[in-house]
Amino acid sequence: MDNGYVHVYTGNGKGKTTAALGLAVRAAGAEKKVFIAQFVKSMEYSELKALTFLKDFIDVTLYGHGCFVSKDPDKEDILAAQEGLKEIKNILMSQKYDIVILDEITIAIFYNLLSTEDVLSILNEKPRNVELILTGRYAPQEIIDQADLVTEMKEIKHYYTQGVLSREGIDK
Repeated sequence: MDNGYVHVYTGNGKGKTTAALGLAVRAAGAEKKVFIAQFVKSMEYSELKALTFLKDFIDVTLYGHGCFVSKDPDKEDILAAQEGLKEIKNILMSQKYDIVILDEITIAIFYNLLSTEDVLSILNEKPRNVELILTGRYAPQEIIDQADLVTEMKEIKHYYTQGVLSREGIDK
């Protein structure tokens, strides 16, 4: 890969993580190495189980500590995200991976686990040949401005509003 771009998948609609994971699967099909960092999340969703079949090409690490979205983040949540970001810098500089996905990183910014400036430094320091994908709602304008590709997922209609909870293999 001669030039790696920065993608941002944001918005209130469903499909941000799904789009990033789809890209990871496509890359694995092209025998590219992918590292997926999931911020905020600490649960093994079905997609992570499926990615174990592609373990020769895709590595996944969770940088979450429980689920705090319904409460304020605690020190452990903040520490998990900040340690994760330090590790990501090392992973990017190692150039072991063609693609690095920072799933829910903009949520980590929104909940003050990380600063926009810290994430911008990752964008500025990434090696030229590494593709970098950031996902999550509430992407800061500064990150959108610096990205090469930005997709906003817009919710038009969702069965969740009618009381349908996350379904195994479809939503989680």
